[in-house]
Amino acid sequence: MVETASTLAVHRCRFVDFTPSAVTALCFPPLPLPSVKGKKAANNRTFPGFGPLVIGRANGNIELCEWTGSSPRSQAPQAWVVRKTLVGPYPSKVESLALTFRSPRRAAQEEIPSWSNLRLFSAGGGSELVEWDIEQGCIKRTISSQGGPIWSIAPNPASTILALGCEDGSVRLVSLLYDELTHLRRLDRMKSRILSIAWGPPAPKQKKTQSSNAQSDSDDDDDDEWTDSWLVAGLSDSSLRKLDFATGRSLDRMGTDKIRGERTLVWAVGVLGDGTIVSGDSMGNVKFWDSKTCTQLQSFQGHAADVLCLTISPDGTAVYTSGVDQKVTQFSYVKTSRSDHNPSPLVSRSSGRWVQTSSRRLHSHDVRALAIWPPHTPLPPSHQRQFPVDVAPVLASGGLDMSVVLTPAALPTATLAGKVMNPLATSTTATFEDAYHRRLAYTSGPASSSALHLARKARLLMCTREAGLTVWRIARRQQKGEEDGEMEVLGAQDGGWERVLDMDLNVQTNIVSGAISDDGKWLAVADWYETKLFRLREESNGDLKPRRIRNFASLIQSQVSGSSSGASSLIFTPDSSKLVLATSTSSTILIIDLGSADRPPRVLRKFEQHRLREGFVNNRVIKGRKGPSASPAADGDVEMATEDQDASPEAEDKDRASNHGSNAESDSDDDVEDAKLVRTTITRMAVSPDGQWLATADDRRRTHVFNLDSVQHHCALPTFPHPIHALAFDASAPNTLVLGFADNALEVYDVEARHFPRWARALVNALPQRFTHLHDPVLGVTFDPGHGEEAAAGGASPLPPKTALFWGATWICKVNLTERIGYGGFEKRRRGKRKAAETNANDRVEVQTEEGQQEHQRNFKLVTHYRPLLFVDFVAPGELVVVERPLVDVLAKLPPAYFKPKYGAS
Repeated sequence: MVETASTLAVHRCRFVDFTPSAVTALCFPPLPLPSVKGKKAANNRTFPGFGPLVIGRANGNIELCEWTGSSPRSQAPQAWVVRKTLVGPYPSKVESLALTFRSPRRAAQEEIPSWSNLRLFSAGGGSELVEWDIEQGCIKRTISSQGGPIWSIAPNPASTILALGCEDGSVRLVSLLYDELTHLRRLDRMKSRILSIAWGPPAPKQKKTQSSNAQSDSDDDDDDEWTDSWLVAGLSDSSLRKLDFATGRSLDRMGTDKIRGERTLVWAVGVLGDGTIVSGDSMGNVKFWDSKTCTQLQSFQGHAADVLCLTISPDGTAVYTSGVDQKVTQFSYVKTSRSDHNPSPLVSRSSGRWVQTSSRRLHSHDVRALAIWPPHTPLPPSHQRQFPVDVAPVLASGGLDMSVVLTPAALPTATLAGKVMNPLATSTTATFEDAYHRRLAYTSGPASSSALHLARKARLLMCTREAGLTVWRIARRQQKGEEDGEMEVLGAQDGGWERVLDMDLNVQTNIVSGAISDDGKWLAVADWYETKLFRLREESNGDLKPRRIRNFASLIQSQVSGSSSGASSLIFTPDSSKLVLATSTSSTILIIDLGSADRPPRVLRKFEQHRLREGFVNNRVIKGRKGPSASPAADGDVEMATEDQDASPEAEDKDRASNHGSNAESDSDDDVEDAKLVRTTITRMAVSPDGQWLATADDRRRTHVFNLDSVQHHCALPTFPHPIHALAFDASAPNTLVLGFADNALEVYDVEARHFPRWARALVNALPQRFTHLHDPVLGVTFDPGHGEEAAAGGASPLPPKTALFWGATWICKVNLTERIGYGGFEKRRRGKRKAAETNANDRVEVQTEEGQQEHQRNFKLVTHYRPLLFVDFVAPGELVVVERPLVDVLAKLPPAYFKPKYGAS
């Protein structure tokens, strides 16, 4: 059966001047040190899985990313996705990042480092070291370096000490023990600033002879099995210094090449497990040094300009460097057959030498940061961790072109032992030289959300920036243009838009969230500590004039504990009468009646379900039962309230109160404090088109549904294995909630009946591989409002009912939720002379045709010629707003990239 094509008018908006921020730092968590006694744990060849990735931006924001793979050895086409965004103070920047373990003993028992056991530190070019509260999403504490601006930070392998390279030429050591942050001591001061720093291999601690009981007690203490030996620092005076950890003295000086009259800056240093020191400097040289004699082993002119960063492969046999010339260069250690190839006869090293094996241009501008997973831990060869060779490491790089680039980094020697899996699924090959890289698309809002918001009735489009916002008005359609496939494109060259408001705000941090009401009369914007509400009035020339509601911040502060009135998410109801606000620090949801001209806004109700700790079984929420006796059903579904049970909000609240031992709906904080509270951040909210239902999701992957008519908590969905990226209600069936996840999986939930409907299981459980393996994760979902209650006034929809438009950074996909999946789910041409039949869940048989005939599938229509996308939504029935921000336009505002002509230069 062939479906008739439906045409949508598309407003292709490229006038939005959003500019993403440059990537300035990348960081992976460390791996725990092996036990000195148990060398088997160090030599195991089990792959540790993929840990979290932390991305630092030039605007001060820090993005916490999670791997989307279902298992340690499974491919993840979406790679790392942003779980939470730590919003930086305005103005600020991130120059250095470091992750350490809160409890190394607990880390040794975990396969993948958990966020709760990690401590995150950053430095932004000033004299303050910042420690972040990962769970609450804000700054936890700061400490002064006591030595001027911090140029580099580096934790020791045991995660007990943090070294700071300061402007005054000294290395300051900060103790991390007991979850504190205190100054330990200062090492010898040099006469130039410390640009880079790295720790040498730790030495196994020699235990003294003691009694048997004391010996057993000391053996149980694994935290003191390793002792730090020395550090190496890269300076701005054309040298490197080796510093003794025990005495703090400068042991030796290593001088780099320099031009007369100019100093060479050593921007990057690293240390291998055997003690070899690697450095990259401002002349483009990559040098290898012997740590015992502090003499140069080898030198390479690997780059045409400054080497700004370097990283070492997990096993220490490859080094990756990059910098101003945009190239990522690989140096590999090659064993030789004769010992006379040893670079220095004074050094007792195994016969081998370093070779520049590959160079790739992965970026268009300067590369500021490199990181690799699994990370390299400088350990003696006898205790070096052995990694399996059948899973390729992943190299992450970032710079001024705003995007993180991921590249499989398997060594050619690994392919000789067998097939190596490419975790990114970009190509069959996984070596650094031959594998395809992939670019993580930038998003405009925190936690992979969008900073753009649409007011449908007023036809206004709002975009928030770090400290301001802009509102445009989209003109109505004048005439029907030519069809472009399935979408009719209305370009900006027709004069279809105008700027009506431009605001610069006084904020403490970068803006977190914003919203504009459907009628265009209200505007709300929030940073982490304050929410501002404006009433908009249209002037005679069409511009908007905002008037701030002054006592709005005090209204929020009176309802939540603490002095903060910031919001992590904002949304207006479709009738523009209420504002739903999710507080940033306490994760409380406030339902606010906006009032009228003579009546100020007031809080109708506050909900604190996201603050309460639910009961978990197999990482999923259990409703109505507690303890291990409540186990998931055989099909993997979690037991929830069914249709034959009492589904009233009052009964649901009573059931929840029996679980937590207190009334979760109480407006007083006394009852909430009796239960165990958790820290989380609400990242997504959606309101049904009829204004009855509210759905909220947090970064702990929990979802709650509220009834806005009765202003009551309705139900809680099970937790899902991946973060929720898309959340929307169906316009044709307002009780149907559609969820899209970071791994492009989908779920459909009936909020009124409190269950996952049977009619959607065939779609959800059999998504086509081409959709789930799209490299860019789903970022949003929207429905045509023409199927709603007001469709008669706004016009009919050209799309069938229950048709959703999912969109990512490079694609838009039309999916009919009630349609069954055919072969592949996409429109395909199947070749072959044999006939076949496939029976779907509805017992309908679809027969393949003969060779040369085309089988039309009605579902999963994919459009890929809009990219990269920042926002997709319907402004009216049959009218779609598509906001693009091409990378070429963004890069055009940057300074020109480094370029050195090779031929014809005088």
